[in-house]
Amino acid sequence: MFCMTLPAPSTGDAAALDVCLARIADGDKDALSQLYAHTRPSVYGFALSILKNAHDAEDVLQDTYLQIWSAAGRYRAQGKPMAWILSIVRNLSLDRLRAQSHTEPLVPEDWQDRFAHTPAVTEEDRMALQALLSALGDEERQIVILHALTGLKHREIAAVLQLPLPTVLSKYSRALKKLQLAWKEAERHA
Repeated sequence: MFCMTLPAPSTGDAAALDVCLARIADGDKDALSQLYAHTRPSVYGFALSILKNAHDAEDVLQDTYLQIWSAAGRYRAQGKPMAWILSIVRNLSLDRLRAQSHTEPLVPEDWQDRFAHTPAVTEEDRMALQALLSALGDEERQIVILHALTGLKHREIAAVLQLPLPTVLSKYSRALKKLQLAWKEAERHA
């Protein structure tokens, strides 16, 4: 029996899902297990339709039930439990897509390719920029390039590089000072 009160329903049986969610809110792990068994195909299918990747859809599937477990007490029965569950799936899937769009790895060759496709930057500018950037450490160079070329905010850079925001801000500031010194040095020798 589904949630020990109603016969096993389809995912469309709102009353049975409401009962499960109420029991989950009370800490009933068996109710979560039953909810999972009965809604898993819908949750996984919806996540897969958004993410287009089986591994990511599996991750969102698991995260959805963790979120249901922690948020079930805030659920208000209004006859639409699947809508509530699928809104969690949608939000988690979109969060994953956003995170992936900001976390593409940028290797130095990719940075040079980005310079190459900027018509306002001449070959001399590229060479000077590479010489200046060589004065920076790897993390400093990544932070400056991510901020200057991709337009990411410092908070987004911190997430991409998995660094604390204050660290990113201080490394960015130090990198700019190093670039200014390198520029002045290059002008003196020119």
